[in-house]
Amino acid sequence: MVMAMLGLALGGCGAEEPNNGPPPGGVDTLPPGPGGSSSGEASGSSSEGGAVTSDGTTTAPGPSSSSDDGDETLPTLWDIPLPPDAGLPQDSCDTDPNADEDGDGFSVVQGDCNDCDANVNPGAIEVEITEPDMMGNIPDPSDEDCDGNIDNVAPPCDAGILLDDNDPYQAAAAIGLCKTSTGADDWGIVDAEYVRANGNALNAPLQHGIIQFFGPNVSPLEGDRLLALSSGRGRIPGQAGACGSLSCLGSGASAPPAGFPQDVPMCPGLSNINDDIALEVTLRAPTNATGYAFSFDFYSFEYPEWVCTEYNDQFIALVNPPPPGAINGNVSFDSMTNPVSVNIAFFEVCSGCSLGTAELLGTGFDVWNDAGATSWLATTAPVDPGELVTIRFAIWDTGDSLYDSTALIDNFRWIADGGTVTVGTTPEG
Repeated sequence: MVMAMLGLALGGCGAEEPNNGPPPGGVDTLPPGPGGSSSGEASGSSSEGGAVTSDGTTTAPGPSSSSDDGDETLPTLWDIPLPPDAGLPQDSCDTDPNADEDGDGFSVVQGDCNDCDANVNPGAIEVEITEPDMMGNIPDPSDEDCDGNIDNVAPPCDAGILLDDNDPYQAAAAIGLCKTSTGADDWGIVDAEYVRANGNALNAPLQHGIIQFFGPNVSPLEGDRLLALSSGRGRIPGQAGACGSLSCLGSGASAPPAGFPQDVPMCPGLSNINDDIALEVTLRAPTNATGYAFSFDFYSFEYPEWVCTEYNDQFIALVNPPPPGAINGNVSFDSMTNPVSVNIAFFEVCSGCSLGTAELLGTGFDVWNDAGATSWLATTAPVDPGELVTIRFAIWDTGDSLYDSTALIDNFRWIADGGTVTVGTTPEG
């Protein structure tokens, strides 16, 4: 009986619900009892049993000193008040349909189909888990978004978008952002627009393109399209509006964002930028998200002549509010904090480089001059559940308007697997 009641004190919703951690205000790790034990014998598993005192605290057996009347002295091992619903039926955290029992912002009346789990509610994103956990088991599927369907992950939404479509919401669709937020309790896109790198308004339709493929060897990572942002032309040879050269004038001179262009150690650069272009998206995160990821591929005619010079074009992903680990708000850089340019450690697509030149074929970066690229890289960053976050994907020419660069962006995805997410960039896949 004591163990059953102690189980109620520590177990949350009961055996029928998956264990997703301690309930709000519950006990996570037991404090050590006499002798410094915090598990094993101190967990109350002794065959001698324990007791619950009249004030709701739990005691456990100590040295016995029986007297003629059978009285025993039981020293207090843990002082753990039982929850107010102790002794109630299982799923006792789901007793009041008007209360938000799990603290996720939704009650049962408001559509929460599991008010014992803060990761399940109408503001969550559906998660399809196909990888086994640490025990080698694939978790049972769940209806995270409470729409009555299990594992109904939304499909891509970028089929048929035209190369020269000037709608920034279509650009968001091309990188994997499909859902528009309907209000404060709903995740998705809140706003999207093309801007300069500093956030000012801009209309430069030839500097962006929604691409089916970037040459024969570079395809979208999700869906049918990817987004190209360029300090020259967001096109490849043969497409309408393609540059036809290694340099094409674009949006002209501009004031850079604060802290940029970012110098590379031992490679000081100029402070002015030209021909900048950015896609800025404001998003509301799902209530079960702990982070997000996106993929990008950076191409530049600055390679190899202008490596470690003042003319190093850059690509950044500027986030507001900036997450821990960002540099001046930017979340895309290598392990040496080098920004994305020809000086980044991942610049491995070129003649004589580890990845060769196959990914340059048909892009123009193999025709108009010698050049190079990074191949696909993935950036991750943390986010708070339900947080409003703005991401500005930007590229520019540093110091002049010559030797253009292009960034491909694709495969934006929310991370909602319960893990901790940190800022970092690594090769994709």
